[in-house]
Amino acid sequence: MSNATSSGYGLSAVGAADRLAAPSLPYQPPVPRTYRPGIGLIGCGGISEYHLRAYRSLGLDVVALCDPSVAKAEKRRFGFFPDASVYSDAHDVLARPDIAVVDIATHPAERAVLIEAALAAGKHVLSQKPFALDLATATRLAALADARGLRLAVNQNGRWAPHFSYLRHAVDAGLIGDVASVDFTVQWDHTWTAGTPFEAIHHLVLYDFAVHWFDIATVLLGGRRARRVMATVARTGFQTVQPPFLAQAIADYDDAQVRFAFNAHVRHGQEDRTVVCGSLGTLRSFGPSLTQQTVTLHRAEGDASPHLVGNWFENGFQGTMGELLCAIEEDREPSNSARNNLRTLELCFAAIASADAGGQPVVPGTVTALPVR
Repeated sequence: MSNATSSGYGLSAVGAADRLAAPSLPYQPPVPRTYRPGIGLIGCGGISEYHLRAYRSLGLDVVALCDPSVAKAEKRRFGFFPDASVYSDAHDVLARPDIAVVDIATHPAERAVLIEAALAAGKHVLSQKPFALDLATATRLAALADARGLRLAVNQNGRWAPHFSYLRHAVDAGLIGDVASVDFTVQWDHTWTAGTPFEAIHHLVLYDFAVHWFDIATVLLGGRRARRVMATVARTGFQTVQPPFLAQAIADYDDAQVRFAFNAHVRHGQEDRTVVCGSLGTLRSFGPSLTQQTVTLHRAEGDASPHLVGNWFENGFQGTMGELLCAIEEDREPSNSARNNLRTLELCFAAIASADAGGQPVVPGTVTALPVR
């Protein structure tokens, strides 16, 4: 196709062999224009390093760090925000009138109580995922935030990984038309969890890891609810870590299908691949890791590959907090709101229930609490 035509989304020929200029899409994390509130971080475990690194790069103002282990909080203060105060009791953070936003990065079982306390104290909240372990609590917390005129957002940071962010903006822009299928295949090494508290989570892959992919699938499908989900898990014959490191799931929609395949015990030749097929084109993203991805848009005019800047572990955490702050500044609901995240929880809960039932179909929304094993 030597005479490619341009489109309204920036597709224009740049070479002789079907290679087009990639559409320019706003995939970078949102940044508030002027709003810079006092932020308090509750929970200073390992993941908090990525939170704080992202906030520092955005020039945000973290004024309080809290953890039952004061040593952990002090370590984060010294490393990122040396002027912040350190606390061991979250209620001391919530009592500060100069703190308008709290980032809750504790373990899952503690989050719902802390979210409710923060909302009661008049604080906007960014919660680590999942923000609740049952749908009734999740719905109640979303309603409580609405009733108090506050914003409750969820740290689904995968949405702002550069490749996933570009994919979802391309879908939203109609560049591939109606989405018919999405395929996720991920082969990576998760053996670092051996001997950590993560090893005690039976559905470590489907629950703690795949929830990002369940969330991206939900976003790409426009928030629709799947008709049914079927999932299975297995252990490799050579793994020593306890949770099943092989997992697969299929989500059927009225007019689309999403397929997930995960292998968490791949030490060599790792790959992360996403394929989104629509009525007008296809999007592909692949690479050797979560942070190294090449995206290609395939359409009748030819192929286009954007040059993406950034990586998941910085852009992702910038995006979740940045979107919350922009929503507060613009007086709107954040795109990563608790209410928006309900479909993701439904899909995750249903997949785990299906795996526990040997792959039997489960209807999302009928499993109201995270199955615990």
